[in-house]
Amino acid sequence: MTDLEEEWHNWGQLAFVHSGLMELSIEGQSVIAPPGFGVWIPPLARHHSYNHQPLDFGTLNLSADWSRDMPASACVLELSPLVQAIMAHFRQQGLAEPEESADLHLGQVLIEQLLRCPRQQRYLPISEDRQLAPVLRALEQQPADNRSLAQWARLVHSTERTLSRRCQRELGMSFSQWRQRLRFLHAVSLLERQLSIKEIALELGYSSSSAFITMFQALAGTTPERYRKQLGLAP
Repeated sequence: MTDLEEEWHNWGQLAFVHSGLMELSIEGQSVIAPPGFGVWIPPLARHHSYNHQPLDFGTLNLSADWSRDMPASACVLELSPLVQAIMAHFRQQGLAEPEESADLHLGQVLIEQLLRCPRQQRYLPISEDRQLAPVLRALEQQPADNRSLAQWARLVHSTERTLSRRCQRELGMSFSQWRQRLRFLHAVSLLERQLSIKEIALELGYSSSSAFITMFQALAGTTPERYRKQLGLAP
């Protein structure tokens, strides 16, 4: 586990995850981001990292002038392929911030694209909604629970349609998307324990290894075994 000292700076910072799971505390708020996502850290925001496993990531510093249109508070951004390509370019050049003319132009394009990226306060949102919160808490305790949204709705004295609307309003995503993200985060933790892929799939409620692998690859951009090898966790 890597726990770095708290820091802050006068510029904004975009951290982009290549592989692994980024875990940060920003102004006391826990923020998690997997591959394909970025974490926006506003100027002067106090933050520190506490990653539980090896992490491959890059950062780009944006001056106060450059970041004035960015969100005022920390958030998780779902990065588009174009944003990822620009970030990869800066990383290959070893740039902490754009300086040369061509890079400054790319930086402007990056800001324009970042403003279009879907953003959330957390990768796995939470809610205190009286009908939705009990469902989310139950699934966090038992991610393998395969009950449908209609079944959960009956348990909280609601309807599937009403609960579906609450998911979109409170979480910014569908019930199935939220549950998939929850299982992905649990999968990352289980991969550290050297369990077989089949054991992890069953523990997360999947009927087959292939279904679990498909989910993991869709969210991580790689298979569970390759992910484990990249982090040096292979048996």
